Parts: sequence; structure tokens; C-alpha cells
Amino acid sequence: MAVFGVLAALLGAVGLLAPDALLAVMGFEAVPRGRRADEDHTAVFVTASSMAAVNMGVYYVLAALSDWKAFFRWTVPFRLLTCAVFTLAVVSGRAPAGFLGVGLWEGAGALVTAAALRREGRGARTAPAGVLPSPPE
Repeated sequence: MAVFGVLAALLGAVGLLAPDALLAVMGFEAVPRGRRADEDHTAVFVTASSMAAVNMGVYYVLAALSDWKAFFRWTVPFRLLTCAVFTLAVVSGRAPAGFLGVGLWEGAGALVTAAALRREGRGARTAPAGVLPSPPE
């Protein structure tokens, strides 16, 4: 969770500081400001999604630091949904192929999180006799 949070916050910061670089990483053509139509609000959407990524990254890091398992569980279905929506955007031609990496990142993160939660749950249930798992703080 902490690694995902740090990466989300860093990519969000890249989007705020160098939006064209973020667009290029995701496979979108970065159109210079002077060539954009007045109605092109790409910069607004990059700014909004980048700020959301920074915030989300901080939430994930704080959740990891407090070992907030409920939050971890909540992220799994929504990250899988994000994977599905982003993948469909690429398959339907709504987004360039490079954007598939974002969806796959979300899907892989959800699966890794689910596996870690399952493994930890099994470890708590299989503690040696007389040894109780640590209570939440």
C-alpha cells in the first residue's frame, strides 16, 4: 500500500509539474499549448486527475502507516473496477494502447493487495497455541 501510495503521489506531482511528460508516458500525444483549440480542456483534466493522484497517494501512505486493513480491503474491488474501465477504454478505441498500462497497474495492485490480505488473514488464524495476534492500535 505504501509503495502504491508513494508512486501515485509522485506521478500526480509529475502531472502537476510537467503535464506533457505524464501524457507522453500514458501514450497520449502532448499538443503544445499554442496549437490547442480554445475548447481543449486537456490541461484542466490532467491537473484535476494529477491532484487526485497526489491526494490518493497520501491516503494510501497514511493507511499503510496506520495498518488500516479495512481500507486495504475496500481498495481491491474498486481497483479491479478501475482496471476494467481503463482496459475497456483502450479496447474500445477511446484511449491509446499506452493507457492500458494504467489499467494493468491497478489490476495488479488489487490482486497483490488481495493476496497479501489473504496471507495475513491465514497467518493470524494459524498462530501457535497460546499466542494471540497483536491487537490493532
